[in-house]
Amino acid sequence: MFLRRFKSTGPDVIVLIFIVMVLLWIGPILHPELPSSMNFDERPMPFFSLLLNISGQSALSGVLITFVLVLLVAFLLVNFNTSDIFISERTFLPALIYVLFSGFFPEQQILNPALPTAVFLILAIRKIMDSYKMQYTAYSFFDAGLLFGCGGLFYANFLWFSPLLLIGIILIRAVKIREIIISLLGLATPWFITFGFYYVAGNDLSVLLSDIKFNLFADIENFRQPALTIVALVILGAITLMCVVYLFSVINTKKIKSRKTFRLLIWSFLIASGVSLLIHPRSGEIFWLAGVTVAYLISHYLVFARKRMITETVFLLIIVMAAALQIAARV
Repeated sequence: MFLRRFKSTGPDVIVLIFIVMVLLWIGPILHPELPSSMNFDERPMPFFSLLLNISGQSALSGVLITFVLVLLVAFLLVNFNTSDIFISERTFLPALIYVLFSGFFPEQQILNPALPTAVFLILAIRKIMDSYKMQYTAYSFFDAGLLFGCGGLFYANFLWFSPLLLIGIILIRAVKIREIIISLLGLATPWFITFGFYYVAGNDLSVLLSDIKFNLFADIENFRQPALTIVALVILGAITLMCVVYLFSVINTKKIKSRKTFRLLIWSFLIASGVSLLIHPRSGEIFWLAGVTVAYLISHYLVFARKRMITETVFLLIIVMAAALQIAARV
């Protein structure tokens, strides 16, 4: 019953999604915390440092900026599918699922460097897919590289996602050395400009290099996942696996571009999982990036799976887990 309501595409669904988000973010808004609670303001990347300055180092301002960024990502998730229809149906479910995910990690509902990069991730994947069936050289790969480079200046670990450029070229087109070079030039451009600005401003470039190395490889020693969060993530992992199995059981019935889009999204999820497990095993903010793919996978399953009881159960489980994690964090 609840799922059927949210599967519709009327304007009332947008209002309901916003209400759900407000309910999930009441706690952080009433009791905001500074980025320092998760060490996000320790040696920040250049663009995230600017975002910290915009927030005025205010906990409430930071939370409100994060709130707006989640809404922006939710909008982009829906807009991407609306323009390409790779789920094969227009739906607001990706936005709702991502909003629910934002409640899974209460400690991450603060101004953080990973969330802005989710915006760049969606836009970069869209640019890569724009090259599908494009004749001659696809300069959209330069734009995609530019987006990956800009995102990395917010969150250094976003650089680990840059292989998506090469993966995208392999998935979508015959590999051309020129397009690989173009994508690498796009990736390097924001960094070249940033280093140039630091040099002209008389800043110590060795400090910037040290900060990048710190952000790429340093781990958060004092961060531990609560037991309830671990249980929720195990359940969510099982749901995601079920959705992936379902997707691959029907993927050959989809248009070629839709197949390639889903495969690129799954590669993005695999990279996010690899970074989380192998490089930053105690860092939770990567979920903002992994959640982009998972939102699409679960939405696809909820839209097309025929076993109504299972889809309703999955949907309610996600809602209940988000609510339970928020309540547990505030008591």
